[in-house]
Amino acid sequence: MTRAWVELLRGPAALTVPGDLVAGAVTAGGGRPRRLAPAVASSLCLYWAGMALNDWADRDIDARERPERPLPSGRIRPAAAFAAAAGLTATGLALAATGPRQAFATATAIATTVWAYDLGLKHTPAGPAAMATARGLNVLLGAAATGRVPGRALAPAALTAGHTLAVTALSRHEAHGGPRTAPLATLAATAAIGTTLAGRRPQVPVGAGAAAYLLTAVPPLARATRRPSGERVRGGVVAGLQAMVPLQAALAARAGAPRAVPGLLLMLAAARRLSRKVTPT
Repeated sequence: MTRAWVELLRGPAALTVPGDLVAGAVTAGGGRPRRLAPAVASSLCLYWAGMALNDWADRDIDARERPERPLPSGRIRPAAAFAAAAGLTATGLALAATGPRQAFATATAIATTVWAYDLGLKHTPAGPAAMATARGLNVLLGAAATGRVPGRALAPAALTAGHTLAVTALSRHEAHGGPRTAPLATLAATAAIGTTLAGRRPQVPVGAGAAAYLLTAVPPLARATRRPSGERVRGGVVAGLQAMVPLQAALAARAGAPRAVPGLLLMLAAARRLSRKVTPT
């Protein structure tokens, strides 16, 4: 039963969440662990809520395309998944309410976007943009939790959203494969973001984060471009999701927090290791 819930909540993918808030917090000029901890916990709850709600909403589709998932396989009842989504959303908002007012407002915007995505926008042309918005807001939540002006974190939020947009658009083809242009577009976006991260003369921590970002995402995306089968596209999506962590590391280093890089890269290693046991998508 425990494994079923880890699968439902995408355990490995959750490891890509805290770095968003770290990048947002240090860019805003704050980031004390004690102040940031409730916001990280809030973000994780909202992320898990989105995963549970996603599978509840897609249970009929998954019965055809991914019958091994917890709901169609009968290991978790749909009602339990929906209750978990509602409870985790309420918990996430309650945690955000313990911090600055702008943190609660940002968490509310994340929750609204997540529910709108899962219950209506996911299978529309607006789906990738909605997911990108939620991830960008996650960076701004880190900034808001410091009590500083969240607007200073707009640049890292935009890069995070851009990466999420590209990976989410690709994920629409992970069940059956798709045209070569899909992974090619994600590959191009990844290259552009990596170039932006590094800049002309990056400092060592920034360069290390940017290099890790490209090395994580590019090889699987290149393989998917050569043969865009469902398996290879799924590999590109998983790599794109994991690449969020070195992206966060590079953003934190650019904001003057190079000490965050080793810790976040260790988070990447943990996500990769767990992904061998439980799929993150």
